[in-house]
Amino acid sequence: MRALMLAALLAASPAVPAPEAPPAIDYAAERAAIGRYQDANQRLQDAGWRLARANAAFCPVVIPSIGLQVQDMASYGGPDVARAALGLAGDFAVNAAAAGSPAALSGAFARNREIVRLEGFDPNEWPATPPMAWERTTRAHDHIDATLAEHGGITIAFADGTEARVTPVAVCATRFDLYAAEHRAFANGTRVIFGMGSPAFGYEEPVFAALVAHELAHNVLGHDAWLDRNGRSAKNVRRIEREADRLVPWLLANAGHDPAAGADFMTRWGKKYDAGLKLRVTHDGWDERAENMEAEVPLVRTALAAEGRADWAKHFRREIDPAGGVLPRAKR
Repeated sequence: MRALMLAALLAASPAVPAPEAPPAIDYAAERAAIGRYQDANQRLQDAGWRLARANAAFCPVVIPSIGLQVQDMASYGGPDVARAALGLAGDFAVNAAAAGSPAALSGAFARNREIVRLEGFDPNEWPATPPMAWERTTRAHDHIDATLAEHGGITIAFADGTEARVTPVAVCATRFDLYAAEHRAFANGTRVIFGMGSPAFGYEEPVFAALVAHELAHNVLGHDAWLDRNGRSAKNVRRIEREADRLVPWLLANAGHDPAAGADFMTRWGKKYDAGLKLRVTHDGWDERAENMEAEVPLVRTALAAEGRADWAKHFRREIDPAGGVLPRAKR
């Protein structure tokens, strides 16, 4: 009887639902999302390399570079998913080889090609705490830079058992990084950081390069260190922003772009995105900024005609003394 009662009770009880299976991962979609990021990053690397290489003769600090950017799956939000989507066994692979750089010209650094050794070290063996762990990527780039400076080249080995030896060239000392969750573009003294949401990605190449040049200008003119010494007042920030704007045509011209593309960028961007009075505390209005850029263009063209290059180290008028404070007007 008890057995019958228990059977009836169980039959009357609601069934316990089986646990839902986790949704299947769409690896094609993941691969496409990574590809969109890498397309934008490639464009930034190409533009940055072209500017940094072409202006190396005038930059106060240069470094040897091969134009290679690596990636680490530990830096992704889902390292296992990213690894599977890209078909990698380990964590390190090529992210981008800038167009015209030694890495690109070697033909060895196809996007997502798996890397197992960087001149004596396997970066996959370095400790990391994923997800979103960026430290190994920085360490890898630091190691590449140090090896190039010490040995005049680097040997990089791939998962297919082959390796490539690459010799560097001199570039202005700046790295270019793309952030997926950013809309701004800014510089910090050693890097130019672009947000993937920047409207500049919608512009044609010379105009896009103008914004890259503006951020590179901050680094090559020593603005971050100058602000550290002199204070980050609105007035000082306004000075260095104006100076960076004015250098843009010089940087563009040496890279083979039309120096007038700087004013074109500022006009197109400013009419749609200028934040008005809030931004103008630390920046001139977009129309003033475009005029300042335009005023440099005849000087740039004169230098090109006379010397075949836009030597801004010799001809560009500084707003600030990079080793001191604000330059007196009499010296400008």
